[in-house]
Amino acid sequence: MTRLRGLAWDHRRCWGPLDASVAPYCAANPGLEIEWDRRSLYEFGEGALGPVLGAYDLIVFDHPFIGDIAQDELMVPFDAYLSAKQIRFFEQDSVGPSWRSYKKNGRQWALPIDAACHVASYCPDLLERYGPVPRSHEEAVALGRLARKDGKWLGLPFVPTDAMCLLLTLGHPQEDGEQFIATEMVVQAIAQLRELAALSHPNSSKWNPIRCYDHMVAHDDVVYVPFAFGYVNYASKTDGPYLRFADVPTARSGGALLGGAGIGVSAGSKHKREAIDYALFLCSPEYQRGDYVRSGGQPGSLAAWKDAEVNRFSGDFFSSTLRTIGSSYLRPTHPGFIAFFRECAPRAAAAIAGDIAAAELAEHVNRLYRQTRQPERSVA
Repeated sequence: MTRLRGLAWDHRRCWGPLDASVAPYCAANPGLEIEWDRRSLYEFGEGALGPVLGAYDLIVFDHPFIGDIAQDELMVPFDAYLSAKQIRFFEQDSVGPSWRSYKKNGRQWALPIDAACHVASYCPDLLERYGPVPRSHEEAVALGRLARKDGKWLGLPFVPTDAMCLLLTLGHPQEDGEQFIATEMVVQAIAQLRELAALSHPNSSKWNPIRCYDHMVAHDDVVYVPFAFGYVNYASKTDGPYLRFADVPTARSGGALLGGAGIGVSAGSKHKREAIDYALFLCSPEYQRGDYVRSGGQPGSLAAWKDAEVNRFSGDFFSSTLRTIGSSYLRPTHPGFIAFFRECAPRAAAAIAGDIAAAELAEHVNRLYRQTRQPERSVA
């Protein structure tokens, strides 16, 4: 009996389709057992990979880890297991830059099992009182001011992790530029975010997207959220209030931060071939637009995002945000980026809250980023 162990992050969007796959896949592959464990969303995005890889064959993770994975060869490159035809197919079936987000040093370290980016969201029954979905910052602010007259709010999740993501979405980073985010862009982004935060629910500084969306479906006081990672689960609800999703309110191409998740195979796995085959099954367009999305997943397959039945089931979540994710911004993936992000996140939140100056944030971000590009220097 071959036993595969996998590690997911703890939300139905991730574990739902993984758990649902176990029985049918094992039935089709006698002699195989599969078990999925879960870890927190924070650990998924900012925790250490090394300590957990020894215990698992498969892991679902965030793409900025790719630099550290490639540097230390922590996972099995898929290249040797994929034909040229399969590689071309995955490239063409990628949602935005998802496929290349898991490529480093000429090798493919994971498959894009899940695709996401910053999108806008709203309560349809509330928004219809105020007009169409905002398409610009100015329209979002105008909506917020109208909502406040009725005692209602915008939403802007900006716990430290999400605050830093907001800065990356609005700051127009330049990975190889003289400054990672130009000081004037940091100042402009923080000014816009403060303007939105002033019109947003008082708990916004304590919310990540999940907490924000949970609040929106349980209460009727948050009308619209201009920037947060999308979760199809809130659009697919059939047992109560639901949300709708839309493109972000900015005309600039490449402005929405790419999220999503990849699935990789541990270099220490004793069952690499079996793990690779299972990962390929999970990422196949047939499973992605079928049981994957019906079980709460957010596919990484472009065919699934364009599928009419998938969109009917999900309240047009995918078709309504495809333009945004198609031009989304791919974060740097060099070694050390996760440590840089983790260090900057609390300051980004403090700047949005008005506790530190935007110029101070810019200095810290750019100084620390330069250090991550110089391996001999510490990022602490």
